[in-house]
Amino acid sequence: MLGFTVVRTSPGCSTTSGIEVELLVKGHSDLGEVTPEVKASDSQTSVAIADLEWREMEGDDCGFHYGDGANEAQDSDFPTVERSRLQEMLSLLGLETYQAQKLTLQDSLQISFDSMKNWAPQVPKDLPWHFLRKLQALNSEARNTTMVLDMPPDAWPAEKESQMEEEMIYWDPAEDMAADDIYSFSELPMPDTPVNPLDLLCALLLSSDTFLQQEVLLKMSLCQFALPLVLPDSENHYHTFLLWALRGVVRTCCFQPPRGLGSFREDSVVLSRVPTFAFVRMDVSSNSKSQLLNAILSPARRQWDCFWHRDLNLGTNSREIADGLVEISWFFPSGKEDLDVFPEPMAFLNLRGDIGSHWLQFKLLTEVSSAVFILTDNISKKEYKLLYPMKESTTKYYFILSPYRGKRNTNLRFLNRLIPVLKIDHSHVLVKVSSTDNESFVRRIRAIICSVARSPCRRLSVEDMAHAARKLGLRIDEDFEECQKAKERMEKIIRKIKDVDAYKRDELRLQGDPARKAAQVEREFCQLQWVSEPPEKHRAELRRRVLELRVQQNGQEPTSGVQEFILGISSPSLGERQYFLRWMEWGLARLGSPRPRQPPETLLTLRPKLGGASDLNEPFWPEPLGVEHFLREMGQFYEAESCLVEAGKLPAGQRRFAHFPGLAVELLLGGLPLELVDGATLSIPVRWVTGLLKELHVRLDRRSRLVVLSALGAPGTGKSTLLNTMFGLRFATGRSCSPRGSFMQLLPVAEGFSQDLGCDQILVIDSGGLISGALPSAGDRFELEASLATLLMGLSNVTVVSLAEMKDIPPAILHAFLRLEKTGHMPNYQFVYQNLHDLSVPSPKPRDRRQLLDPPSDLGRAATHMEKQGSSFRTLAGLAERQHVWHIPALWHGAPPMATVSLGYSEAIFELKRCLLENIRNGLSNQNQNIQQLIELVRRL
Repeated sequence: MLGFTVVRTSPGCSTTSGIEVELLVKGHSDLGEVTPEVKASDSQTSVAIADLEWREMEGDDCGFHYGDGANEAQDSDFPTVERSRLQEMLSLLGLETYQAQKLTLQDSLQISFDSMKNWAPQVPKDLPWHFLRKLQALNSEARNTTMVLDMPPDAWPAEKESQMEEEMIYWDPAEDMAADDIYSFSELPMPDTPVNPLDLLCALLLSSDTFLQQEVLLKMSLCQFALPLVLPDSENHYHTFLLWALRGVVRTCCFQPPRGLGSFREDSVVLSRVPTFAFVRMDVSSNSKSQLLNAILSPARRQWDCFWHRDLNLGTNSREIADGLVEISWFFPSGKEDLDVFPEPMAFLNLRGDIGSHWLQFKLLTEVSSAVFILTDNISKKEYKLLYPMKESTTKYYFILSPYRGKRNTNLRFLNRLIPVLKIDHSHVLVKVSSTDNESFVRRIRAIICSVARSPCRRLSVEDMAHAARKLGLRIDEDFEECQKAKERMEKIIRKIKDVDAYKRDELRLQGDPARKAAQVEREFCQLQWVSEPPEKHRAELRRRVLELRVQQNGQEPTSGVQEFILGISSPSLGERQYFLRWMEWGLARLGSPRPRQPPETLLTLRPKLGGASDLNEPFWPEPLGVEHFLREMGQFYEAESCLVEAGKLPAGQRRFAHFPGLAVELLLGGLPLELVDGATLSIPVRWVTGLLKELHVRLDRRSRLVVLSALGAPGTGKSTLLNTMFGLRFATGRSCSPRGSFMQLLPVAEGFSQDLGCDQILVIDSGGLISGALPSAGDRFELEASLATLLMGLSNVTVVSLAEMKDIPPAILHAFLRLEKTGHMPNYQFVYQNLHDLSVPSPKPRDRRQLLDPPSDLGRAATHMEKQGSSFRTLAGLAERQHVWHIPALWHGAPPMATVSLGYSEAIFELKRCLLENIRNGLSNQNQNIQQLIELVRRL
């Protein structure tokens, strides 16, 4: 048994009386509990010595004195000798050039030679880019910094590889001590990793701008990696609290049983107030904090490695610049009792390094945590003096000890003195030695955490933590002028939105009935091109009606909210524009936050089944207010004004909105997806899109050769997630929060690779929620979906058709195949079957793949009836031989929200990406086009 022994001193021995605690190791420990036990006698001499030491400490004023201000803390944290470590690390990783001009998100998205290779890093300078590529693909092995031999295979010695490997591993220097042989052996390149993964992460974040930092943390959260909260910087003597970088992380969890619609809610981790538990190390600890945290967070049937630890591959490399890093991870319940180790959301903090060397971070953790767990092997005078300043703290403290038997008396004396200082009792001290049962000990820790969470305790959001960090003198990453000015402008807009539907009606006026009616008339006008001899009188009537509606729109003025939005994206500062857009996205999302969500697996199976006629304007699901609504309003002003100029009703010199496409294109070049097909009217605003493409052509100058890649499929088939994972894009995912329209985003191609690939840019189009799977009997709805599918596929060089089930090609896409065959435009198609439910579902056999492309007879009859042609599906019948059919494993390994992205999904997406780029390079896609040709295609289709 392992426990506390209580020693009572006799009244005559000393003026100091009380309880002293001794740690005794008596065989196998139980749950790590500490049991009080009376000791019969003790030496008066030892008591007197203890009292003498106590009096000496009192004379010293018990003091480690640490300042609250940033400068005082920084000077004590980092001795002068450490100041060169950061520069050495940045130089090793090839990041020193990114200190003045930071790495940007667009830098990481650029398509290059490396985008087509599943390459392994060979030198340290490869590591940052390798990490970014793996993280973009949501690869769970992104933190692995292993490097391969920096030697091409043809340069290896003539011996067989197996023989060479054997000589390298079992080489015995005693067998041959010739100097030449020794030197030749030492010069042989060996796999090596000179960089700790946490050092790599810190160096990369210190070299990145705030938007790339945000993207890195978002991808890390999807991989279930612990996220940096406080970023140390030993070179410049400040620590940065990463509030802005964490704002993009949104999680879904179950808040209340029983499960069902509404029990799941989506919220930002920055805004959620949850109990927080910090784990820190004091001096030396035989127990690993990170391993303990991983065990606490992991369900019974599997181990999660949220926190990198020393027993993982290459985790033992010493840290050079990452000491002082504070990481954060969350637990979110799924509503499944067998998986949920805690009943409510909780946050966990991990300080890398010793609290004595990083007192500022430790002080922050004591002010924001519900409880702090301190891991240490021993408590001596030094540790007592270190913790004495915490005597006024209201935080609950727990010790996890691994005591040395030879120092048990010292532990006894000073732990006893800490009990009244930290207001703890015996239940707050746990002992874990090599004989302790790990599972029982983890259960004990979980029970303590649940007990603290059930009692009145501190519950803070990350925003609240930032306020505490600011008071302590830490730098907050969003506390600078550009970011705060953008935030103020966003708040000016958001404050006026009391009711979303009323705001859309009153402030975004051009998107009401006039826009829908104009779109309907223009749709009828476009359909006349498929009629052999359309009556001219009907055409003239349609033109008159459109002009009348556009005159009505042009008579309106932009409302105050729209004007404020235009000012925000017109700022001369690129940074302020980007900050404003992000603030707008979050501010608008917060209007309905926390949003109710269906359980994750339900979202994958609920799909609209439109079998009968329906209103074209009836939404498939409620569309939240987003940035795209403000851009739509700008597009409608431009559309109306352009229509009047074309009709000669308005002189070109009197245009007020001609600069709108230029503003929008700046956003597109900055990485914002722009709407191609209006989700409100389910139509393409031709003049607005044409204006965007013309402006894009001017901005790109001579680098305007395009390849258009589109992804089509019904909502819920994973196409947006596929594109985001493949290219690092920002298309909205999740039906309950996604806009309905089709969006496009631009990917730049590196100049050194554009000649080889045959294009300068890749325009990626996501069909969004336009294609619902309506059956031919749905009438107008089906015809509309078929027209939109024809448009998107007709613009594309490469089309990815995303399928959730076998034989699940939406009828509208089948119809688009037939229509495009008549035009002679057949892009390169990739059919992607995604297993959305279970990792164990086998991939389809070749026979099944052929059946996938055999359309059911009723759809065949319906489509051929619309086309008034024979019953041949010869276009699709040959695709099984000419095109690829892919099987993508399940996205999640486990049950969301704590599931990790499966390695199989990540690797399959990379192979699909490599194949698409290879097809583009080899000219298997339709002939690449420039932007001018794309403009003509938009007008024609």
